[in-house]
Amino acid sequence: MNVRLLVSCATGIATSVLAASRLKTLLKERGIDAETLECKAAEVASRSQNYQPDAIVSTTPVPGNTQFKVFGGVPLLTGVGASVLADEIAAYLRERAGA
Repeated sequence: MNVRLLVSCATGIATSVLAASRLKTLLKERGIDAETLECKAAEVASRSQNYQPDAIVSTTPVPGNTQFKVFGGVPLLTGVGASVLADEIAAYLRERAGA
């Protein structure tokens, strides 16, 4: 299964890249290949409209409303609960795909 994920943090520089890398690894272990795009949380609304992700993972609150499912990504940074988060995201993506 191939998916697209938008990963955001406060500045869109290092934290989102780290979270995206860890998430890709965890999802790969669950049979899901993820393409990611990293951005600032303030850019989520505009980036999601263009990128059309299957879900959004953010390490900071996302301002405004979005039509896409948003997951809190802090466990990807701390490691605490990262596997549980990956399981939740994988289950959501499979359900969304009808798999």
